[in-house]
Amino acid sequence: MSDVLGFLKVIVLRGINLAIRDAITSDPYVVIHIGQQKLKTHVIKRNCNPVWNEVLIFSIKDPNVSINLAVYDKDTFTLDDQMGMAEIDLKPYIAALKMAKGLHNLPNNCALKRIQPNQNNCLANESSIIWENGKITQDMRIKLKNVECGELLIQLDWNETPNCKGLESEGTYARFNHIYIYICVQHIPDHGLSHPAQPEGSPEI
Repeated sequence: MSDVLGFLKVIVLRGINLAIRDAITSDPYVVIHIGQQKLKTHVIKRNCNPVWNEVLIFSIKDPNVSINLAVYDKDTFTLDDQMGMAEIDLKPYIAALKMAKGLHNLPNNCALKRIQPNQNNCLANESSIIWENGKITQDMRIKLKNVECGELLIQLDWNETPNCKGLESEGTYARFNHIYIYICVQHIPDHGLSHPAQPEGSPEI
């Protein structure tokens, strides 16, 4: 695994007001691609506001990759219907991970960075990159494209094992000796996280 930088946990929390593809509801599941890797959640029957709380784990070799996700309605006798898609830019999260290497004793729920929705991302509202007990996560509310309605709540969580190459640290000092100053603002999440089970066959982290 010398070429693996680390493992990215994509925690698919829940869907909000997903599109109806059957008579009065849908049987949704989420498919996520990162590079050549593809993982999906289980199907939740007859629910347009499903709660998955499911962890999908990807090995990351290129820090410039993006997350491509799509939601489908499971059908028995026909092709599954698409219920929207989105592309997620990992660069802000990766940049925050690099910048935070070497930092210690930050207060919990410290927002290292806040990303605003714009035409180049699929964010439904502001997304915060949070320091919590030495870990850095990003909560995202994703607005699905190419569909009449629907949003997803997901969380990104980066992990490095001893055999990983790891991300290169940019340190607390930028080039040309400019000092990075982190202004930590308490972040109060708008949803509770359970401890979702790790999918069968995923690496232990």
